[in-house]
Amino acid sequence: MKTDKKPLFDSDLINEALGKDLQSRLGAKQTFKRAVIDSREVKSGDLFVALPGTITNGHLHAAAAIKAGANGCLLERHVEGTETGEIFFVNDTLNALQKIAAYWRRSLRDLTVIGVTGNVGKTTTKILTAELIASKYEVQFSKANYNNEIGVPLCLLELQPTTDFSVIEMGMYTTNEISLLCKWSKPTIGIVLNVGPVHLERAGSMENIIKAKQELVEALPENGVAILNSDDPAVRKMAEHTSANVIFIGQDPSAMIRGTQITSNGQNGFSFNLEIKNQKRKIQVPFPGKHLITNLLAAIAVANTLGMDIDEIAEKIPNLDSTLRTKISTLPGNILLLDDTYNASPVSMHAAITLLSELPGRHFALLGDMLELGNESQKAHQEIGKFAAKNIDVLFTIGDLGLTISEAAHKFGNLEASHINERNTAAQIIANQLRPGDAILIKGSRGLRLETVVMELSKILSEIYTSQSFSNNEVEP
Repeated sequence: MKTDKKPLFDSDLINEALGKDLQSRLGAKQTFKRAVIDSREVKSGDLFVALPGTITNGHLHAAAAIKAGANGCLLERHVEGTETGEIFFVNDTLNALQKIAAYWRRSLRDLTVIGVTGNVGKTTTKILTAELIASKYEVQFSKANYNNEIGVPLCLLELQPTTDFSVIEMGMYTTNEISLLCKWSKPTIGIVLNVGPVHLERAGSMENIIKAKQELVEALPENGVAILNSDDPAVRKMAEHTSANVIFIGQDPSAMIRGTQITSNGQNGFSFNLEIKNQKRKIQVPFPGKHLITNLLAAIAVANTLGMDIDEIAEKIPNLDSTLRTKISTLPGNILLLDDTYNASPVSMHAAITLLSELPGRHFALLGDMLELGNESQKAHQEIGKFAAKNIDVLFTIGDLGLTISEAAHKFGNLEASHINERNTAAQIIANQLRPGDAILIKGSRGLRLETVVMELSKILSEIYTSQSFSNNEVEP
């Protein structure tokens, strides 16, 4: 009786994947669990890939990777201390990593890849999608921000032959990047959430950003599914550029999977009416942020495509336990912290401020620069200042562009707004004004490192309210 042989991530597969690119190989043949590029993350059975970098070079840490338990290394040159592992020598380790990942993906014939792109909400959608279908299928999703030419190959090499679905974020700075990610990962289902002026400086124009995001739907096969946000005109128009089946999601009446009557319940979540094929159900979402409706509808569209009906979906959603980027936690003094320091764009700024306004107490915010917006930067920061003036009681800003937010807030509202020049003074300045029961949002682009302000603020408040007990139960929408 003939049986299908499960693929194995081993020496033979690497040899087949690289072909003539493999210059030489040393050591006994090995089997590998995954590929890693950080020697500090190495576990027993890993393949360490030594990538050159601007800050350090992976070859400097190859010996440490072998010592930590790696079964082998992918190198461009010989490194002392790696002799006990299997070593693969190539001219370009990044290119080799990508080729191995693409070959491994092709060997997983029963796997379906779900690609997710958009300027805002990729991580949220990825996690919601994985959680919603995980009750029926073996699902893996790309971790953290593994959404580029390095992260996606690493994600692919973590997949197991038993995995049914993989949900992968696909990011971009300019055109022809998502098309490469699709070439390696071969998605069958593609989700496009939105298009906005993020990375505008690198992409060059909004037209290029649209073209770049559109590469996902262009790569889908005829039997694939493109899930498009009908509330975004640029995304809706992408239906003309795919041979796959199209499912429109959104609040627009033309959406095939639609959310209506969206009502915030503050920190307890939000509710909405879900409509699928003339069926309607009331849905209670257990985490806050009604701006997440598009992300949730995208996840619902995937679940429905895979055979889950509206009743099954309605039953699953109230029990979702997402661990997503934005964190609401209770600091000492019963002060609510909305920690959204991972990154910032105009859309995510608006969403975070809206969520803050739905929380109880006085509303404070520390807002920083939104980077890489190109010619739209000044206008975008002014718009955020104007919006903050209507929704925030006390505003702090930081960074050169943060000053533009503060100036616009002063112009369009009567709120108390002040600009902080030094990051290391921010936590104390904010703590001096916070009172029990207040809520504060901290948000800005990653380069500002505002997570350090979050840690320092928590420390200061702990010292102020030492006699008070507090909880730190996080709700991560």
